[in-house]
Amino acid sequence: MKTGMRVNVGPGGDYHTITEAIQAVPYDMPAIISIAEGIYNERLHIEKRNINIVGSGMHKTIIRGNASAEEILEDNSRRGTFRTQTLFITGEFARLSDLTIENTAGWGEDIGQALAVYSDSDRVYMENVCMSSRQDTLFLAPHPLKERQPGGFFGPRMLGDIKNTRQYFKNCVIKGDVDYIFGGADAVFDECEIVSMDRKKKINGYITAPSENLGAIGFVFRNCFIHGEEGISKESVFLGRPWRPEGKAAFLNCRYDEAINPLRFCEWNAIETEDSMAAFAEYGSKLHDGRPCDLLGKNKWVKILDDEEAERINTLADELVSEVDNCRL
Repeated sequence: MKTGMRVNVGPGGDYHTITEAIQAVPYDMPAIISIAEGIYNERLHIEKRNINIVGSGMHKTIIRGNASAEEILEDNSRRGTFRTQTLFITGEFARLSDLTIENTAGWGEDIGQALAVYSDSDRVYMENVCMSSRQDTLFLAPHPLKERQPGGFFGPRMLGDIKNTRQYFKNCVIKGDVDYIFGGADAVFDECEIVSMDRKKKINGYITAPSENLGAIGFVFRNCFIHGEEGISKESVFLGRPWRPEGKAAFLNCRYDEAINPLRFCEWNAIETEDSMAAFAEYGSKLHDGRPCDLLGKNKWVKILDDEEAERINTLADELVSEVDNCRL
């Protein structure tokens, strides 16, 4: 096992705040930061070679922020999407487990986008982590190659090179309403709970918004439970839409409730998905009670994978998981 620095945060620990603990860790030194139970009202910027953040349990250790895109800052500028995150992680490898990260700013209609997590490390491993916001909860870097509006990517990586990231999420809970899992990473989600929040609208939102992908697989969800929160309208949520025409997302052996729209996926404004490079696919889809999903109403460009195609994606996903897992402390 790799050795390195170990610090504790909380009452009786080495530091009272997570920020202090992060600042105490040299970039090149592997470190494990253990965080006691409690609510930490901090917005974190983590840039380390190999960092392991361990909470005391999902919903016991809570990291909370409330920044939002429509805020006007002291220089009279709009904050924008990519400066709203409660947690920004970059560097080479980051592992997070047993905690909650949330942005409590509110509905996107009122305050714009509000990231809980901006995940930019080369390799990311999250287990038993809850991420909660409304619009744009989890951003999986990189952002698209070109912005649609000047200054649209203003934030911590706006001048950096566009790099592929490889990210793994296991037994996580991700909550939001509009495009709340988005970006251009290769990312695998195993046995996660994906929860769409009620916007009191005919269309409640979109789960994924993948963009151009520099890797091989885009977003892959395996054995996940995907549903709306209590009281949400039936057939009001889409599994995804392409943030850029090349977006890719596959859902393998997942379970769904009645909140998911029969079309499954939809287009994004002027992007005609049928004629684009977007790749949205499903395999082994079931209702929560185990019955097969009726996919006869799906958009005709949504692909139903055969066994061989699903196995190919599973193999690529397993390779990503192995690679990321080997980076752990």
